[in-house]
Amino acid sequence: MSEVSVAKRKDKCENCTKQCSKKQSGNDDGAARQQHGNGQITEGSQLLLSACLSCDGCLSEEETLKISQQGLEELEQVLALNKKCDVSKHKVLVASVCPQSLPFFAIKFGVDVADGAQKLCGFLKLLGVQFVFDTTVAAGFSILESQKEFIQRYRRRHHDSHALPMFTSSCPGWIRYAERVLGSLVAPHICTARSPQQIMGCLVKDYFCKQQNVSPENVFHMVVAPCFDKKLEAVREEFYNSLLETRDVDCVLTSREIYCLMERRRVTVEELDSIPLDHVLGDPGDAALVRHDGRGSEGFLEHIFKHAAKELFGVDVHEITYKTLRNRDFQEVTLERDGETLLQFAAVYGFRNIQTLVHRMRKGRVPYQLVEVLSCPGGCLSGRGQAESEADKGQLDKALVQQMEEAYSSLPVRLPELNPTLQTLYQDWLQGQNSVRAGKLLHTEFRNHTAPTQPPHMQW
Repeated sequence: MSEVSVAKRKDKCENCTKQCSKKQSGNDDGAARQQHGNGQITEGSQLLLSACLSCDGCLSEEETLKISQQGLEELEQVLALNKKCDVSKHKVLVASVCPQSLPFFAIKFGVDVADGAQKLCGFLKLLGVQFVFDTTVAAGFSILESQKEFIQRYRRRHHDSHALPMFTSSCPGWIRYAERVLGSLVAPHICTARSPQQIMGCLVKDYFCKQQNVSPENVFHMVVAPCFDKKLEAVREEFYNSLLETRDVDCVLTSREIYCLMERRRVTVEELDSIPLDHVLGDPGDAALVRHDGRGSEGFLEHIFKHAAKELFGVDVHEITYKTLRNRDFQEVTLERDGETLLQFAAVYGFRNIQTLVHRMRKGRVPYQLVEVLSCPGGCLSGRGQAESEADKGQLDKALVQQMEEAYSSLPVRLPELNPTLQTLYQDWLQGQNSVRAGKLLHTEFRNHTAPTQPPHMQW
């Protein structure tokens, strides 16, 4: 399973910097135990690899149950039912693959990213998946909506104290931590654009289902992602349609889970067909794989920075120069003209750097208009669902990460503004870029879930 029992996870995630003093231990029979601040022990609790960040120490029983359904067993069950039941009752299986997962398969298969994507598609279709998309188009939506929101926030900054800084919203580990621990300090500053995963979920369960003339509840939509926290994002209440009893994303599997499934079924790369990925519009058109700017993630900072420079100050920025502050995972970018700083953005990855950012914010010392925040040190390519060392559990496989970074950077960059698929979908699916429908389907709300007082085990 993707989650790790506390009994088997006595070592902390490296992101943890003793912010949570809750003890985690196992009893003699191997059952997981969790000690709460009041000393009460709850049996059977489970933690994600990044639990110290994505929640304030533990998952509720309800969340644990939901997460337990985000594994290979769920996929295997749907595949088995499709083989047994009448064709009219089959689930249509759709897989959406995050672009940051593709370099992992390329390295494991010993091919380039484009060939790795086709081999992965071949394996998924061998399993019984009918459609395989990549989520770049959904990331494009998220970037464009984030750009637009930043401009709006910047222009109202003088009369809205919550307008800036704006924090990116694509990382579910960061979002959960912000909502559950930081609360009102941060929640109003989070960009409301949905993450690429959840936009893809909406695109599949709404637009795609209508195009295929199939009801959303008859589609099983799985996402292949580099990160465990994506599982927790998929089960958020706002992404569940109670009327149709279906989620936008039914199951999230990590890159390594899919690779382990290949090994379990003894499928070799050589025997796999190379099948091009499907296109959400049906017509593949320009089917070449592309990526967005940024080092191993979706590049929200770079795209918003370039857009804001042009939109607000008429400056064309072609190359972005990062200034490293504390470390490689805490960097800033500035736009200056005639000695005046016009824009100052930061990229903050990993919990230690997030902690530093929050300390500065509490003291009113955050000079940035935008901060791209990711919970994984190194960004999305370093997600624990694919970059953890097999030999040394709990540690990154640095050699693998370097190989993935090189493979990912080999993909050509295309601005989302220049993606014709996005322009078509804005009109055909969303009724225009600034429509009410676009606002509803491409945005969400982030809430303050903290207790009235700070939990005693959180040492800020």
